[in-house]
Amino acid sequence: MPLGILLIVIGSYLLGSIPSGFLLVRLFRHQDIRSVGSGNIGATNVLRTGSKSLGGATFLLDMLKGSFAVWLGGVLATVLGTSLASPDAMALAALFVILGHMFPVWLRFHGGKGVAAGFGAFLVAAPWAALAAISVFFLILYFSRYVSLASILGAGSFPVFACFLVSGHRSPFFIAIESVVALLIIAKHHQNIRRLLAGNESRFGVKKTA
Repeated sequence: MPLGILLIVIGSYLLGSIPSGFLLVRLFRHQDIRSVGSGNIGATNVLRTGSKSLGGATFLLDMLKGSFAVWLGGVLATVLGTSLASPDAMALAALFVILGHMFPVWLRFHGGKGVAAGFGAFLVAAPWAALAAISVFFLILYFSRYVSLASILGAGSFPVFACFLVSGHRSPFFIAIESVVALLIIAKHHQNIRRLLAGNESRFGVKKTA
């Protein structure tokens, strides 16, 4: 594997592996987020600790690491002259920052679901498609109150929007990587999908009755 591509893959994975939610909850609440709620390290579960600020900070940091990894992937492709075009290198970085987030080496490969990191990654790689997908997320969340359903449909809509809203370079590799990332995010919600089908998924902002 050429050095430039190897650096993109390893660098993106390690950036993605930074467990923002885990570190914030450990630092400020002296808890292990994996023992709270669903055990997930993402922003939605961090909210279950009772801290909106930590939940918001988790989303922001996860989004920023996705954005930075993709930006850096594009820079490395240009500076090191990889065999990949810059947009394809950015897509590759997006894939591996998401894999790092979902399977962080520091937490024995048990990470988050990739929604915030994925949004940040494609906000750089395909900004209009990412904004359209996050709009779908908020619309579904507003009408259903299901974060998981909003995440699934938002992720699933992204490759569709990318087909119409990405101008210029749009190789089969680029489209394939976008689709793989969307499928990974959806697959990570497999337990939520089961609960949605069973009718016992938690709604955002709605307390469970005894």
